[in-house]
Amino acid sequence: MKTHKYQKRIYRDWTGSGGLKKTHVVVQETDLAVYCDPAADPLFIERRVQLYRRQIEDYIAKDRRFLESLKPIEVELHAPALVRNMATQAKKANVGPMATVAGAIAEAVGRDLLKKGHTEVIVENGGDLFLKIKKPRLVGFYAGTSPFSGRITLEVRPEDTPEGICTSSGTVGHSLSFGCADSVAIVSRNAALADAVATACANLVSGTQDLAKAVAFARSVGGIKGVVIIVEGSLVSWGSIVFSVKRPEK
Repeated sequence: MKTHKYQKRIYRDWTGSGGLKKTHVVVQETDLAVYCDPAADPLFIERRVQLYRRQIEDYIAKDRRFLESLKPIEVELHAPALVRNMATQAKKANVGPMATVAGAIAEAVGRDLLKKGHTEVIVENGGDLFLKIKKPRLVGFYAGTSPFSGRITLEVRPEDTPEGICTSSGTVGHSLSFGCADSVAIVSRNAALADAVATACANLVSGTQDLAKAVAFARSVGGIKGVVIIVEGSLVSWGSIVFSVKRPEK
């Protein structure tokens, strides 16, 4: 499906995914980097992505609001589980359902791989992540021209997973945002919810004066475990966030 309004690009680099085997799968606009040990079956991933994309596309064919709306919409009770999850999580953040698509697909594929027998899974979908890990991993932030860009990493602990970590930005990439945050990262057990709240928070930030308001919003949404917002030289965070700082080279 064409999702120009919400299309994501990779804003982060992995640090500490060593020991896992990478599988890269592209299905139209969906571009997944999957880390497992042993390596995941690319054909299995491709088929699951095709299934989820088809479910979304078929629903859009019946109700175009699912693609175009910037506000929550109600979906049919018998809609596919993925579609219902997207609509439910979008409603919590007061955004359109397609604001959740990258996180929702990342988690759906990740849980499929766990059911298939993989015990450690990381799925990255254009900067939005689903993780189930057995040892601590580090996720690096890319925040455009901010001095924090590439300087800090977020430590993810095994006991906190499975969880989603999703990003939005008003200054980097192609996703629709009405704000100017360099990076908003949201942590939640539900990756679709993390994606939705990242979009909503980024929309609230038109300058550093809005950081407290955006953090307060994230805190108000049930199911959110942590938030990091970067605007130029300012960084705020709340919740279950553990940073590791990368020292600049001399």
